[in-house]
Amino acid sequence: MMKKIATREAYGEALAELAKINDKVVVLDADLSKSTKTASFKEVCKERFINVGIAEQNMVATAAGLAAAGMIPFASSFAIFASGRAFEIVRNSVAYPKLNVKIAATHAGLTVGEDGATHQAIEDISIMRSIPNMTVINPADGVEAKAAILKIAEYNGPAYIRLGRSKVPVIFDEDTYEFEIGKGIQLSEGNDVSIIATGIMVSEALKAKDILEKENIKARVINIHTIKPIDEDIIIKAAKETGAIVTAEEHSIIGGLGSAVAEVVSEKAPALMKRIGVNDTFGESGDGSELLAKYGLTAEDIAKAAREIIANK
Repeated sequence: MMKKIATREAYGEALAELAKINDKVVVLDADLSKSTKTASFKEVCKERFINVGIAEQNMVATAAGLAAAGMIPFASSFAIFASGRAFEIVRNSVAYPKLNVKIAATHAGLTVGEDGATHQAIEDISIMRSIPNMTVINPADGVEAKAAILKIAEYNGPAYIRLGRSKVPVIFDEDTYEFEIGKGIQLSEGNDVSIIATGIMVSEALKAKDILEKENIKARVINIHTIKPIDEDIIIKAAKETGAIVTAEEHSIIGGLGSAVAEVVSEKAPALMKRIGVNDTFGESGDGSELLAKYGLTAEDIAKAAREIIANK
C-alpha cells in the first residue's frame, strides 16, 4: 500500500529541522499549534515560538514586524483564516513592503471535511495570487511540502504555502526530490492530452492517467506546485504538443490553477481546455474523500474530462 502523510505533518517536520539549522526562523501560531503542527517547532525551540491567540490579523502584523527586524517568521493558521481574516494585513503590511514573511495555511480545500463550508478554504489561491509580490505554493505530497518549506526559508520575500489536513499519497522520493520555486514537474509522457494538477489533485491526476492508458489514451501529467510565479514554459509546451489541457485543483475553478493556466494558454499557445475544481459553490460537511467525489474531483472525473476534450480536438 502506498505510504500516506498529510502535508501539514511535513510542515511540522520541516519546522523542527529549521529550528536547528536557522536561528532566524520564528514561528507564530493562532492557538492552533496541535492542528497546524507548529507544536513540533515549539518542542525543540520554545524561545522562538509565539502563540498570539485567536487573532490572525495580529499574528501577521507581528510577523511583519519580525521580518522588518531581520527575522524569518512563519505565520501559521487554517487557510480560511490566513487568507481571509488576515487579508488586509497580508496585502498592506507584508506584500506591499515585500517583507520576508511566510504564511503557512493548513486545512485548505474541501478535505478539511467535517468542519464544513465555513472552514473549507476554496478561494485562497485566487486571493493570494492576485496580491503583487506574493509567491503561492501548493505542494502535492509530504515530500514536496517539506522541501518547499525548507526552500522558502531561504527565499527572501513573502510567500503563501497551502497545506492539507488529510493524509495524501507520497509521490516523490525524499532522497532524490529537489524543489525549485516556479518550476513545474512533468510526471508522465503523453501527447493526447495534458493533465495539469496542483496539490492533492496530482495523485488523482496520476490515477486518471492510468485509467486513460487502458483506453490507449496517453496523458501527460504535470505537477504545478507553484501557482505564482507559474511555469509558463511547461504549460506552453504542453499546449502546443498535446492541444488539449485538463486542469485539476481542490479549489474553486475561479481564480486558481485553472485560471492561471488559461491566462497563459489564451495569450501564448491557444488550446482546448477543461477545468476540474469546485464549480462556484460552497462545500458542505462530510468525509473528505466523499466530498471530493460529490464535487467532481476524482480520477474518474479527470479521465472523463480528458475524453470529452480529446473528442473535440
